[in-house]
Amino acid sequence: MYFERIENLRIDNDLTQQNIADLLECKREVYRRYEKGVREIPVWALIRLAQYYNVSVDYLLGLTNKK
Repeated sequence: MYFERIENLRIDNDLTQQNIADLLECKREVYRRYEKGVREIPVWALIRLAQYYNVSVDYLLGLTNKK
């Protein structure tokens, strides 16, 4: 699922949940819930993460393995 991909990208880039929460302008707890799949991530946040990590939204969603 996509929440695994956003967690793996964050870890691979040596970032904290707080770093990404700041990028998304949300609380760390809200971002943590996105990563764990407890809360559905909004489309605007997926787009922002895709741009930040330089990957496609399809990659984040698990629709393709091509970044």
